Amino acid sequence: MIDKTGAKFPIGYGLKVPEDANKVGAYWEERRGIIHATNFTLGPDRKVLQACFATGPIGRITALDALSSIRGTKKRMAQTG
Repeated sequence: MIDKTGAKFPIGYGLKVPEDANKVGAYWEERRGIIHATNFTLGPDRKVLQACFATGPIGRITALDALSSIRGTKKRMAQTG
């Protein structure tokens, strides 16, 4: 995968339905051959901290939602040591 966005983090795209969808537990649709929106927040160790799965427009997170969630997680982690 060649990233042409200039992002400083990995971006997944071009996934196979249903093989890749099943690997991450994403909802997929056979009729259209698509994987529905699936968002993950990863920690520095690349383990999943949070996951959000949607089958429609409700439940999809925005960049600001993700940033707020990441800040909250970092704050909680700092408090618990």
